[in-house]
Amino acid sequence: MNWTLEVVVVPVTDVDRAKDFYARQLGFNVDHDTTISDEVRVVQLTPPGSGCSIVIGKGAVPEMPPGSLRGLQLVVADIHRARAQLVERGVAVSEVQVLGENPSPTSDPLDNVGFVFFSDPDGNAWAVQQISSRG
Repeated sequence: MNWTLEVVVVPVTDVDRAKDFYARQLGFNVDHDTTISDEVRVVQLTPPGSGCSIVIGKGAVPEMPPGSLRGLQLVVADIHRARAQLVERGVAVSEVQVLGENPSPTSDPLDNVGFVFFSDPDGNAWAVQQISSRG
């Protein structure tokens, strides 16, 4: 039996600002934006190529302090290209960092160990890792 992670809730203060950041600046696809009432709104966004989405919203999502989520991670085939794309879209992103030693050395010294880091407007922290075999 497969157990797939499909949705992660990301706590935000301003749904429209967060939707703009994830859709426009990160390039996530807007799967749906559903307003049920003035108190309930759910927006689901999916990174290109991902099987897992994020949900932001109000009223129908679990209460967590905005900006409290840490450790979300995206995987790309080319960390330099990904960083350049984020910079081009106005995302404040770290320089490329090497974390640890590659357990399976490849021709690219950044594979598996190359990372960049950024936060959304509320401070939820993200990492981007280069793993070319999954990109």
